[in-house]
Amino acid sequence: MKTKTFVIAGLVGGVVDWLLGWLFYGIIFANKFPQPEEGTNAMLFITFGCFSYGFFISYIFNKWAQISTLVTGAKAGAIIGLFMGLISVFFTLAEKPTTDYELAGIEMLISILMGAAVGAVIGMINGKLNGE
Repeated sequence: MKTKTFVIAGLVGGVVDWLLGWLFYGIIFANKFPQPEEGTNAMLFITFGCFSYGFFISYIFNKWAQISTLVTGAKAGAIIGLFMGLISVFFTLAEKPTTDYELAGIEMLISILMGAAVGAVIGMINGKLNGE
């Protein structure tokens, strides 16, 4: 695994995740999901989470899967997004007294789309930086 490729792809993946999160959670579905409160560290931790996700996907693609194309990255990212979404939705449903299946479905769709986009960008960057 090339450290430079891992770091650059992880950083770009984190930025893409953050921007798509802002688009989906902050604009398109702002009325469905709670918004970060002013004066809290919420945005800082959201940013850390986005970059953690970018580096997580970059590590998998670079260390284990050798994914270096946009299409393969999108497919693998969508699968990772599916499972990350399932984990998140199931734990969220377990913590709440009422079940909102519509919100769970929206969360799953967003997770798959964001995973696919982050995976596509990371796969493309891997290919460019590794000369493939």
